[in-house]
Amino acid sequence: MVGKVLTKVFGSKNDRIVKQYRRMVQAINDLEPSIEPLSDEELKAKTAEFKDRLSQGETLDDLLPEAFAVVREAAKRVLGERHYDVQLIGGIVLHQGKIAEMKTGEGKTLTSTAPVYLNALSGKGVHVVTVNDYLASRDVEWMGEVYRFLGMSTACIVHDMDDDQRRQAYGADITYGTNNEFGFDYLRDNMKFSLEDYCQRGFNYAIVDEVDSILIDEARTPLIISGPAEQTTDLYLKVDRIMRHFKVDDHYTKDEKARQIMLTDDGVALAEELLELDNLYDPRNINHLHHVNQALKAHFLFQRDVDYIVRNGGVVIVDEFTGRTMEGRRYSDGLHQALEAKEGVKIEKENQTLASITFQNYFRMYDKLAGMTGTADTEAPEFKKIYELDVVIIPTHQKMVRIDYADLIYKNQAAKYRNIVREIKELNAKGQPILVGTISIDVSEKISKMLSKEDIPHDVLNAKQHEREAEIIAEAGQKGRVTIATNMAGRGTDIKLGEGVREIGGLHILGTGRHESRRIDNQLRGRSGRQGDPGSSRFYLSLEDDLLRIFGSDRLSSVMDKLGMEEDEPIEHSMVTRAIENAQRKVEGHNFDIRKHLLEYDDVMNKQREVVYSQRREVLEGENIRPIIDDFISDLASQIVAELASSRGSSEEWDWEAIEDRVEQVFNLKLDWAEEERNDMTSEEFSEKLNEAIQQAYAVQEERNGSEQMRQLERMVMLQVVDGLWKEHLLQMDHLKEGIGLRGYGQKNPLMEYKREGYDLFANMVEAVKQHTIANLMRIQLVQDEELARLEEERRLQREQEMAAMKRLGAKEPSDNSGSKTVQRSEEKVGRNAPCPCGSGKKYKKCCGKAA
Repeated sequence: MVGKVLTKVFGSKNDRIVKQYRRMVQAINDLEPSIEPLSDEELKAKTAEFKDRLSQGETLDDLLPEAFAVVREAAKRVLGERHYDVQLIGGIVLHQGKIAEMKTGEGKTLTSTAPVYLNALSGKGVHVVTVNDYLASRDVEWMGEVYRFLGMSTACIVHDMDDDQRRQAYGADITYGTNNEFGFDYLRDNMKFSLEDYCQRGFNYAIVDEVDSILIDEARTPLIISGPAEQTTDLYLKVDRIMRHFKVDDHYTKDEKARQIMLTDDGVALAEELLELDNLYDPRNINHLHHVNQALKAHFLFQRDVDYIVRNGGVVIVDEFTGRTMEGRRYSDGLHQALEAKEGVKIEKENQTLASITFQNYFRMYDKLAGMTGTADTEAPEFKKIYELDVVIIPTHQKMVRIDYADLIYKNQAAKYRNIVREIKELNAKGQPILVGTISIDVSEKISKMLSKEDIPHDVLNAKQHEREAEIIAEAGQKGRVTIATNMAGRGTDIKLGEGVREIGGLHILGTGRHESRRIDNQLRGRSGRQGDPGSSRFYLSLEDDLLRIFGSDRLSSVMDKLGMEEDEPIEHSMVTRAIENAQRKVEGHNFDIRKHLLEYDDVMNKQREVVYSQRREVLEGENIRPIIDDFISDLASQIVAELASSRGSSEEWDWEAIEDRVEQVFNLKLDWAEEERNDMTSEEFSEKLNEAIQQAYAVQEERNGSEQMRQLERMVMLQVVDGLWKEHLLQMDHLKEGIGLRGYGQKNPLMEYKREGYDLFANMVEAVKQHTIANLMRIQLVQDEELARLEEERRLQREQEMAAMKRLGAKEPSDNSGSKTVQRSEEKVGRNAPCPCGSGKKYKKCCGKAA
């Protein structure tokens, strides 16, 4: 109560921030009289002037008022649109690396032009991130007119571009593209063998359009590039055939909140009987158990036309928040294959992760990140915690006059749908346009069938009509239009009212159910009432809706029964509204926990990823990586000394056989030192003598291969070793993560265990990189052209297999432009203490190895 009084007197924190921005806007407006008289050429010349002033030491903040005034004047001349003051406020917020919440129809696209232009003056590139290719292509042409008028280059990254086109696009001052394209390009770049093949040039400044959709909703699914694993798909079909025998509660239980399924004892027994196994939980049958669990999820948790659709003979994921299809994305851990088996389409082989990153960690790489959307305030704590982004609510240009009616709740879904159709029929009769929002494809199709029976013309927009999205939405405000849309998040197209629509109430929003997130409901409502237009909204619910059913509607049901309410009689009460909001808060909290959980685990991988990618880049950038090789040699030699020759009495007592074997294994070097050389030696003396012998052996290798060729071989060998071991490490980390949750039953923190064991695995990988690199370099030989051609062909085929997923995403295969005409060949070596291959039964060193 006291807080509300203080807010009335002093204004909210947001009000005070906006007041400060208004002073900056006044400074921009004061410049307008001096900017307006400039000729087109004089206005264009401002870009060169600003760049020169930046080079002289001025900052972007110093240039802001003039740059914004120049962009506004350019927009007036080429687009016929002048930035409103509130759009300039939004632009300042974006420039400062914050999130601007602007209501639908307030002109976010135009708002972004001023901060994009200002930050592009640095010459380091600006990325504008959109939710789909259509918006990226539309905006780069539309707003690009302003940038190109002012002498800035623009480009757009779309799905089917090759690497050369992408490289050119990233070289532009301003680059538009989707979050998926930017993220996958980053991963692909870090799998390449030459810096010249890299597409991206750094992470300077990004503005994310529909920032809540990209950084919140899509953040639960990491970006993964994968290659086919050598596993058969037969088991998926075998397990899928037995699913019809499983009954809920008898054989499995399901938790819809957590999206989990658990076998009961009877379910385990049934699976064992049908799969002809003695014990499903025997370690030898762990693969069968995994397949059964994934098939149960596919059949009894994941719904066709809700979670996914079947299109062109494949299973395509539907984003639960936006209703869009997620082309190229697949459920992990065999779930996608289980769905393919369920739907009777071709089962793709399981994939092994080659590279992955979460959107959280990708976007946190930018020096400055900003975002804009119509609905961010409800997620402000998450934006702050995860991305260090503040949310500023921008005032509307015109006062909001939309009428938001209270929710109507019915006893069951049949009554709800009947009354939805009744309201649509009544409003349609007077010509008022209606936008019907649904939370799944099957509901949109159900409503569509009911409207068809009533002979009410309508359009349906969902993942199946994705291509007509903009066209359908643009027409949704015309008189008499009825548009059914699945999840209106971030459609990016304004709904403008047709002639005579204002007089009959404007666009009416009819929600067929509440979404799990209040923000998505707000996005739907926000489609009406743009720029001071009249409009209205109402949500219809039933006690059978998933949200109320899963999160408890018993109390509401008993109230309705006590009141003796009929099926078609709705309830409107503040208690109901509070119950719904509490249910939504619970789900939002649960979803935040999932994203936080994903990020906590990916943070472990992210540190490792940064080390590996920076090491790769260091190798690619360096003409001479001999210092790195020398460090590897020194580290490996020190390990041998520490393990076998340090603090172990006098040198006569050292295990010289073990020392010789290790040195030969790692360095391909025989320590044929005389007996007297080994006596009375300290570990320091041994270390010095060993390093000297290794360096001599390496010098012989360099003389044999040539110094220039050796430098190339060092780079090529190290890259191959790092890439191969990194893939193996990713697989190990995947396996570790799968089972780490069980540590909680042993009173251990799974995350801490994952960090500890993940660190150990990474440390082992780093040591393996050193050993394999040096072992290969010490054994490498030049080969003849025929052998070289054969080995290069083998390598090409192997890389083609690994990059299959990348090609599916529309990327060009990375090439190796090292120019090297040499290749390594590691020969089989017989250890000195190993049995001699001649079959004598003696050790190799006592037999044929004597002459070696």
